[in-house]
Formats: sequence, C-alpha cells, structure tokens
Amino acid sequence: MFEKVAEVRVKVKGDYACFTRPEFKAERVSYPVITPSAARGVLEAIFWKPEIRFQIKEIWVLKLGNQMTILRNEISSRQGKTPTIIEDQRQQRCSLILKDVEYIIFGQMILRNHTQHCIKKYLAQFERRIAKGRCHHAPYLGNREFAASFESSNENDKPDDTINLPMGNMLFDIAFTRDGQREEMEFKLPCANGSECVKGYKQAFFFDANIQNGRFLIPQEKYSEIYQLEERND
Repeated sequence: MFEKVAEVRVKVKGDYACFTRPEFKAERVSYPVITPSAARGVLEAIFWKPEIRFQIKEIWVLKLGNQMTILRNEISSRQGKTPTIIEDQRQQRCSLILKDVEYIIFGQMILRNHTQHCIKKYLAQFERRIAKGRCHHAPYLGNREFAASFESSNENDKPDDTINLPMGNMLFDIAFTRDGQREEMEFKLPCANGSECVKGYKQAFFFDANIQNGRFLIPQEKYSEIYQLEERND
C-alpha cells in the first residue's frame, strides 16, 4: 500500500492582498491575514491535479503588511451568459486592502479516493514547479489583480514572533456538494477523467482565528466536516 499524504511548504508574497470578509456587503474589507481557503487556492494555482487535494496546517506570517484604502471601478453584477454593458453597471467601491505581505504556507498534499498513483510522484512535480517558478495558473492573494510570487522556503525563514493577533470569526473554506434536491448552482468536481459539471449547493465554514507569535494554526477538525459533505460527491 503506497503513501497517500505528503508534507508541502512554500513561501508566498505580494505587493497587495485582499482577503475579503463576507460580512461586509457594500465595500471590500480584508482580513488582516491570508485565510485557509486563499492559502489552498495558492497551492492549487501552483499545482493542480484531479487526483489530489491540499489541506492547510499552519501559516507563518513573515510580514503582516499595512492596511490601505483604494477606490476602484467595478460592475454591480457578475458576468453571466449574456453580455454585460459596463457603462450601465459601472460603480465605484472603496476597498480596505493589505500592502506588502509575506507568508509561508505549510500544508498536506492528499490523494483522492480515485487516485492510482503514489503521492511521491505528485510531490516531485509540485517541488519542481516551485523550483522553476512554474504554475498551473497565476496565483493571487485574494483578488486576481493582486498577483502573488512564490519560492521555496529555507531554514532562515522565521515568523515574526512579535505578531499576536486575535481575529475573531474567519472564513475557513467552502464545501461544494452534489445534491439533486438542492440544485442551487452549477460547479465542477474533480474526477478520474479530470472534472465534471454537476449541480448542488455550497456551504461556508468559519472558525475562531488567532495568530500567536507569528504562527497561524489551522484547526484540522474543520476539514473532517467539509469532507463529510463532499463524500456525497464520490
């Protein structure tokens, strides 16, 4: 029986970031640090395969960044199947974002149930991507216009141990569940042949977030709750 879990780590940084708090509707207000779901998104941007999933264990905060306010032109609705006339839906919105952030993301690469290969194969591909600066698609920090750069971390990288910050309720991640009785949205699910479009619903999970001595520990039991819902997809 081959191994199904491998440890991964990567250093990410960016000039700007915005990890939007969902309780603010009119304006964008960022959490003070990257969320677990955004960290997972960075790992998947670097290396995505339908055979694996990423689980975030810990985040080291090397640079917390400074808050700043910007004013941007946006549209009032999402792009759908019909064309959007920007002049009719343009609006200006303020955003409270972060400037100059840097983190080290610690996580696990986990094989999905339908995978037939050893985890070492995918871990080697992931590490080669980081070493060469290649990615599945361009990683970003919250918003697509806030690009993230990434590189391997080394033993000299340490968290800023002066940072102790209770952040209250934070978005953990979102579970997408196939359900013929609740066809609220359409989304893609990983499968043996790549991905498939299904209908179902999504459910957000939150947790009490806290940074101690620059270390942001992620509660692993929350993943069990998400996987219980997603098991209906298998």
